[in-house]
Amino acid sequence: MGEQRSSYAGGRAFQRVSDEVRARIADGMYPLRAFLPSQRDLAEEFDVSRDTVQRVLRELAEQGWIESRQGSGSRVVRVPRIQPLAVSGGRLRGGVTLGPLLAEAFERDEVTLDVYSLTSESLDAHLRVQAERIHSGAIRPERISLRLILPSEDIGVPYPRVKDDPDDPRPNERLHGITRRSTSSVHELFRGLEALVPTPELEIRRAPLTPTCKIYLLNGTDALVAPYQVIEREATFVPGEKVDLLDVLGFGAPLTHHVKDTDPNSPGTVFVDTWQAWFDSVWSHLAE
Repeated sequence: MGEQRSSYAGGRAFQRVSDEVRARIADGMYPLRAFLPSQRDLAEEFDVSRDTVQRVLRELAEQGWIESRQGSGSRVVRVPRIQPLAVSGGRLRGGVTLGPLLAEAFERDEVTLDVYSLTSESLDAHLRVQAERIHSGAIRPERISLRLILPSEDIGVPYPRVKDDPDDPRPNERLHGITRRSTSSVHELFRGLEALVPTPELEIRRAPLTPTCKIYLLNGTDALVAPYQVIEREATFVPGEKVDLLDVLGFGAPLTHHVKDTDPNSPGTVFVDTWQAWFDSVWSHLAE
């Protein structure tokens, strides 16, 4: 019985890592020709063994997603093309990924981003891809304005949490640590752009709300929304201890994409304007 449970847990861990790495490749966090993090870093991030990471990388290589060479690491060699699930007059698209849309948003002279999220981890990763484009001279925005709303640390969000012990503080402590590190990284990224972008503006506020979805509002014209799906996964807080967590799917969560057009009554325009008004109200009245 113990061996069967161990095998099942190992299978869940493999599938979780495999799904998230694939999602990051599809979403542009690991773009074409980029190297993946080292096996050690991936194992630490996902709280799994090096053997699990090696199995995932071996499968991705066999399926043509990555190319692995001893001593050089694993490089992305194929990015899947994910087609929209639905299109209605260019106003609504489902099944899209953030990377290409963020890249398109950064090709304007003035870039405005309003983001509401549980953490700033995935945003940090995506912004770094765009910062590399700016440093290389591929794009030259004149202004970048980012407003980011995160949950207040003192509200005690319901996820992640230990499945059988909701009062265990360790999952929330880890979540806060991840958010602090990634938020600090975003600040550092903007400081690094000061010599290249005439007006880089960053403001981060906290609101006493638990995000049930992540929201990206791009340049006042595009809204991307992804619900946080609650999942079960294993985690390690001390060596040798495995606990079952209730967590949310961040990377790889399906996004719907709504586009504002010239018709004030179109579904896309109403959706974008509604979420923009919601964001502005929380920013002005609840966030600090």
